[in-house]
Amino acid sequence: MKFASVMLPMAALNLPTKLFALQASEGLKLPPTDLFPTQPPELAREMVLVSHFDLKRVKELVTARPSLARAAWDWGFGDWESGLGAASHVGYRPIAEYLISMGARPSLFSATMLGQLDVVKAFVTAQPGVQRIRGPHSISLLAHAKNGGTAARPVFEFLQSLGDADADPLVPLPESDIPKLVGTYLFGLSANQQIEVTADKGQLTWTRKGTVGRPLIHLGNRVFHPIGADAVRIAFAEDNGVVVMTIKDPDVVLTARRKPESK
Repeated sequence: MKFASVMLPMAALNLPTKLFALQASEGLKLPPTDLFPTQPPELAREMVLVSHFDLKRVKELVTARPSLARAAWDWGFGDWESGLGAASHVGYRPIAEYLISMGARPSLFSATMLGQLDVVKAFVTAQPGVQRIRGPHSISLLAHAKNGGTAARPVFEFLQSLGDADADPLVPLPESDIPKLVGTYLFGLSANQQIEVTADKGQLTWTRKGTVGRPLIHLGNRVFHPIGADAVRIAFAEDNGVVVMTIKDPDVVLTARRKPESK
């Protein structure tokens, strides 16, 4: 449950939806963008974000563009999340039910949060081991059931009886390693070609400048994976006294060196 309530700050997203709101409210016909007929990505991003907490805004967006009920967004490293997935892992039943009524595709995770025990049992019977699959942000199926509250209690008890539907145990990061890994890592000369590694109460977060931070899950020996991206590996090692970050997905896609601290 440690990562079940990851906050995605509105300020960091810089959602350019004013024109869309104006178009929807006043019936304006704006010219197609270069991405047409692809849906505007900023709307998909907002749709997924507000599906965590804002039923009113969800309804506004879906009323204006019904296809947004099925929108999905990659928060980073392939951590894909749909609006229904967002509502499901935070336990926001009214949003989940509304999205399904408007065409969102039900899933094992939505069924778990909504307390649909027969559906969950059918999934487990049809695909043994499916209970070990993680949802967005690496949130376990058991956590979805817990966030479903009283209505999902029978599902919670069933999943708990399976013994492997919960999150994997965390590998603690030695406290002495934290200051060695925190800092700014550079992989180019441009302003956005840098990564900040920060720590809050022992939890490391990886953030490329201008994007949303991704909490890191320690696997041991200074090797991590970002939440929602179990196959990605972010490793830290020293090279002639400089800490080097290497990212594999699955091959090496980026190497960055920590910027020396100002003295």
